[in-house]
Amino acid sequence: MSEPFSVRITVRGYETDMQGHVNQSVYINYAEHARWSLLRAAGVTQAALLDRGVGPVALETTIRYKRELLAGDEVDVTCVFAWGDGKTFRIEQVMRRADGTVAAELTAVGGLLDLKERRMVSDPQSHFKELASDPSLFGL
Repeated sequence: MSEPFSVRITVRGYETDMQGHVNQSVYINYAEHARWSLLRAAGVTQAALLDRGVGPVALETTIRYKRELLAGDEVDVTCVFAWGDGKTFRIEQVMRRADGTVAAELTAVGGLLDLKERRMVSDPQSHFKELASDPSLFGL
């Protein structure tokens, strides 16, 4: 895939804080929205994950704030999965204003939880690959 998956979000006034810029917790919501949008675009639904008995879990999130976002700004949120050999994967995300200015960079570590056993599955990428109608969106 030449370009990372991206979704555009318009900053709403109620997402801003006393300084007039986006509240720190909202960045995680934007990132999560982009992730679920990628899953949906790849053909993976919440229902399909539940039917398989697994669910995505967040294990770690790091946000690097670069420039503020203000009410009315349009921001493109990218989403790229990076797979390893273990039970976890990384998701790299960039939040970029419409003018190209990077507002934030977010790195998350996640996995898939076996909902019955309450343990991480050993090969999360195989689940995504099998469920997806377009696994290329996951880099698979």
